[in-house]
Amino acid sequence: MPHVITDDCIACGACVSECEYDAISEGDPIYVIDPERCTDCGSCVAVCPADAIKPQ
Repeated sequence: MPHVITDDCIACGACVSECEYDAISEGDPIYVIDPERCTDCGSCVAVCPADAIKPQ
């Protein structure tokens, strides 16, 4: 199950470099996760300072 970034995102970008599948990109105004690329590894969840990444 892919993850999603909620409106709690502070757009810090910490999750982008953590994702080895390039599933996270900068959206407007918050980052977004491509559900086709997300493998549910959870590495982005661990680095999010706003706790804004949740399972879909």
